[in-house]
Amino acid sequence: MSRVGKQPISIPDKVSVKIGADRSVLVEGPKGKLNWTLPENVEVKTEGSELLVTRLNEERTVRAMHGTTQRLLVNMVTGVSQGFRKDLEIQGVGFRAAVKGTDIDLNLGQSHPRLHPIPDGVKVTVTDNTKIAIEGIDKQIVGQLAADIRAYYPPEPYKGKGVRYAGEHVRRKAGKSVK
Repeated sequence: MSRVGKQPISIPDKVSVKIGADRSVLVEGPKGKLNWTLPENVEVKTEGSELLVTRLNEERTVRAMHGTTQRLLVNMVTGVSQGFRKDLEIQGVGFRAAVKGTDIDLNLGQSHPRLHPIPDGVKVTVTDNTKIAIEGIDKQIVGQLAADIRAYYPPEPYKGKGVRYAGEHVRRKAGKSVK
C-alpha cells in the first residue's frame, strides 16, 4: 500500500468536493474551482470531512497513480482554499521585469526583451523591477510559469546574474587566477 496514497485528505469547511459518475472531480472553494479526471482503477470516497483514495488492483501503473492521485487532490484542496505562490528574484545590472497586459516583459541583458504570456488564473506582480510574485490556485501552472521564467536566464555561477527563486542559494565559482 502506498504510504502517501493511504493518507486521508481533510477538507476545510469552505471547500466542497464533488465526484461525478464520469470519474471527474470538482473542487470548489473561496479562491475558485478546479476540475480533474481520475485515472482508471483509482477511486475516491468521501467520508465526513475527509477524502479517501483507494486502488482497485495491484498493477504497477495503478500503484504508481495511487499516491499521485492523493497528492494532486491535496494540491487542489489547498489551491482553492489558500492558493499557491512562487517568488522570483532577478539579479544583474540592467535586468528588470514588468507586467504589460497579459504578458510579462523580461529584460535580461539580451539584445531583445522577452515577452512571456501569463496563463489564465495566474496573477503576476512585479515590485522593485526585480522581484516577481506568481500566485494562483493551480500548483502545476504556478510552478511551471516560475520555471519557464527562470529558464530564460538561470543564475550563473561566476557573478550570480540571472533569475532565481527567492531564497535560492547559488554556488559561486572562483574566476580566473593570475599566475
